[in-house]
Amino acid sequence: MTTALLELDRVSYRAGSTSIFDRVSLAIHAGAPTVIIGPNGSGKTTLLRILMGLTPPDAGLLRANPNHSPAAPKLAIVFQRPVMLRRTVAGNLRFALAQAGIRRLERDSKAAGLLSLVGMSDRRDRPARRLSSGEQQRLAVARALARDPDVLLLDEPTANLDPAATRSLETLITTISDRPTKVILTTHDVAQARRIAGDIVLIHRGQIVEVGPASAFFESPRTATAQRFLAGELLA
Repeated sequence: MTTALLELDRVSYRAGSTSIFDRVSLAIHAGAPTVIIGPNGSGKTTLLRILMGLTPPDAGLLRANPNHSPAAPKLAIVFQRPVMLRRTVAGNLRFALAQAGIRRLERDSKAAGLLSLVGMSDRRDRPARRLSSGEQQRLAVARALARDPDVLLLDEPTANLDPAATRSLETLITTISDRPTKVILTTHDVAQARRIAGDIVLIHRGQIVEVGPASAFFESPRTATAQRFLAGELLA
């Protein structure tokens, strides 16, 4: 019996006449963050959307909690460029909590707890659209956590951030993983993957090239493609 939270079973997906994935299988387990890496255009975002259930595969199956426990895991996703509502920081969170079914009387206290978690208690009354990119990304994570998800998916969360904002968000990701919430994120940044990954999924040309614990992947990658990627070579 599998203990996976999410499982892809021979999934295929096409965009028009282009095959993005062809009979891909993958199991996502609880624990430290799973980092999906690969060059730009390799299919990382599409894979994340399939795992979230936003992009239905053309063939194959997505199984949530395939070990048949009573309830499927709750999922939440944060995109690379999150959209802020025309409200304050706290107003964005109260809206997310309302959408999650949290009672009105509980929203302020829960919003305060989430703002504390993401280090934004002093920003609660600021217009969300006037925040820096790093602050908007942390607020987007807080909104996603309003659903109290079992699995949080992050699409290249630090792609547009400066080094200080990147470090802040990576620290937050580690904290979230200790809650415990399973984090799955995409990146093309090998150094970032080294810092936060528990396990690695390397994809290239819509194929899963290598999967395994991060320590083993970085110390002794099994495939020539992984070796070239870690060496910084451009993959054709």
